[in-house]
Parts: sequence; C-alpha cells; structure tokens
Amino acid sequence: MSDLHLGSVTKLAVLRDPAPRAALVRAVRDCDRLVILGDLLELRHSPERDALVAAREALTEIGAALGPEREVVILAGNHDHPLLDGWLARRTRDGQPPPMGLETEVDWEPGEPLAEIAEWLSPARVRGAYPGIWLRDDVYATHGHYADLHLTIPTMERLAAGVMGRIVGLPPGGPPAPATAEDYESALAPIYAWIHAIAQRVDPQRGGTLHNSSVRGWVALTGPGRRNLRRRSLTLAYPALIAALNRAKLGPLHSELTGAALRRAGLRGIDQALDRLGVAAEHVIFGHTHRAGPLPHDDQGEWRTCGGGRLINSGCWVSEPSFVGAQPHRSPYRVGFCVTVEDQGPPVLSNLLD
Repeated sequence: MSDLHLGSVTKLAVLRDPAPRAALVRAVRDCDRLVILGDLLELRHSPERDALVAAREALTEIGAALGPEREVVILAGNHDHPLLDGWLARRTRDGQPPPMGLETEVDWEPGEPLAEIAEWLSPARVRGAYPGIWLRDDVYATHGHYADLHLTIPTMERLAAGVMGRIVGLPPGGPPAPATAEDYESALAPIYAWIHAIAQRVDPQRGGTLHNSSVRGWVALTGPGRRNLRRRSLTLAYPALIAALNRAKLGPLHSELTGAALRRAGLRGIDQALDRLGVAAEHVIFGHTHRAGPLPHDDQGEWRTCGGGRLINSGCWVSEPSFVGAQPHRSPYRVGFCVTVEDQGPPVLSNLLD
C-alpha cells in the first residue's frame, strides 16, 4: 500500500478515523509482510515532531495486528523523503558510497524518525529499502516519485524538478540513459529538502497549503465554475504558458488538462523512469499519483511498460474531493486501495473500504 500521509494536518487522511483504520488492521492480520511504498508520513504540513506524534496511534495498531512473526517494509516517497536523511548522511560519511541500484537496505540509528516508527510498529519486525524493493523475481515495487522528472502535466513539483535538473546539469527531458537512482536524486532531493525546511517553521494551521497549489490550479482550470471571467482568462492563457515553459527547456509539457491526460502522464512518467533505471519486471507496483489502477473499466493497454510489463498503482489513503468527483464510490481516486502479492500469480488490486 502507499500514500497513507499519516500526520497530515488536513482532514483528508482517512486513517485519522477509527473505522477506516479498523478495516486496515483487519486486513494486515492476514499478511505475512506489509510493504508501505512511500508517503507513510506527511512531512510537508508541519514540523516533523508533530507528524510523528499524529501517526503514532495508527502505527501502534498496525504493529500490534501484525505481531512478532510478521514484517513491515518501509520505503520513502516524496512527502516523507526526509526519513532517509540520517541514512543518506551515513552513506557518504566515508567517501563515495556504492550505487543504490534498484534496492538498497536502509538503516537507522536511535533517535532518528525511522527508529521511532520501528518502535511504534513493534512487535512486528521493521526494515527499510530504497528506491524500491523486489517482492518476487518478477514483481518490483517503488513509490513512483522519479516519474515527476518525466511528467508532461505541469505540476508545481514537475516544474521544480525541471529547473533543478537544469541546475545540476541534466539535459532537458530527464537523465540520459542509462540512468541511476543517483541521477534522479540529484534533481529531486534538493526540492524535498527545501520543502521540508519550510515545514519545520510553518504554523501547523497553515501547513496544509504548502502542497495544495497544484490542486488549486487544477480546480481553477478544470472545475465546474470555469466559465467565469477569471477562469476563462486562465484557460486562454494556459497554452501560451506551456509554450513558454517548453521554450525554456523545462518540458516537454502538454497543455491538455483532463482526467485522461493526467492518468496517461503518470503512466508514461513511471514507464520512462523504469526504463531508464533498467527495471525488467513482469509486474511493477507503484503509488505516488493517488490514482489506483488498472480498474476494470480502464484501458489495460495503457497500463503496460515499454518492455511489456504490467503496471499496478496501489492508490492512496487521502481523500481529495477535487479528484474524487460526483461519484466517489466509483472514483479511481477513492481511498482504501492496496495490492495483494501471493507467492505465485499476478498481484491483485482491491479496496479495503468498498
């Protein structure tokens, strides 16, 4: 599962409520291993200490349900990338570290946030991995934030990644092949560190606005009230803005703003990242975009990598009304999704709250 965003100061993280949390606890009792694919914590809304305190109850219940014989594996995403700070610092302490590759074990020391998380998840065994993890020889899983360097939808994070990529010397369009995790980290990690530094000093009551600019922009351009003068002006100016950004070599970016375009951009982005990293897996599970799939009504062909692998998005546990739409019970952005991986057979996407 992915994108729990525990510690969010908004009311969008559903695991703040006992009923969804109980459904998750019931499900993990039947698991040998729980893999959290990033954004376990929301570290962009408030100081780190506040997020950890807010997450403690849910993590304690999950750990108790798993018990001492089962395992939790934690990966970092873009919203909780600072969980890796201690580990990354230790990797470079004695010189150039070995390449991360597709899966490297993450450790922690007493007093670090991951140490507290592991304590709360006890008696379950806890370990960390980054940037991804092989669940089986044919199943790879990762958060998916490296896709941001390849998105054609101009989210704020995508634009920041484009600027940072130019600063660190990456050519337009992302790292050249063959790419490494270090290539992606060089463009993305400084952005995450900057946002995290702001969050340590923000008023928690205002922290939820730090990452909502892309959502507000989406609503302004695509919302039901877009016929008013202001939104009409934004809509007319938007293609010119995209053209200017492409001329500045921050693209390639496209001006189409629809749900289908957003879905396709996320899938193409993760596909490009996997291809450049050299991930050859029959099945790839990721999160990050909050859009679960493929669902029965989806075009299954869109959910294929260029190498023929199958993409599966594990959805999220934060409810965003702007994306859920008028039929939330059918929306691919609804909360509660997870992916079950057995010893054999394809991974299965399901929703624990339906």
